[in-house]
Amino acid sequence: VLRDDFRQNPTDVVVAAGEPAILECQPPRGHPEPTIYWKKDKVRLDDREERISIRGGKLMISNTRKSDAGMYTCVGTNMVGERDSDPAELTVF
Repeated sequence: VLRDDFRQNPTDVVVAAGEPAILECQPPRGHPEPTIYWKKDKVRLDDREERISIRGGKLMISNTRKSDAGMYTCVGTNMVGERDSDPAELTVF
């Protein structure tokens, strides 16, 4: 089972370059409980990059750069399928 509705969609974030950015997401309820990953501009984020950490539903980008700006989507996934959250925009000034 994987429901359609996210418990929490990420919201737009505005940060100054060099500041940390946090986007939060709670995936839909599902069985088995869905895991999440994040996409930026429709491309899966590589959380091996040291500035990026994903804990629970939180995406944390430390020391943001202009190049981090874009549209972020949280994806809930389990064996049944995947659901995309509403996109949230990260603005870096």
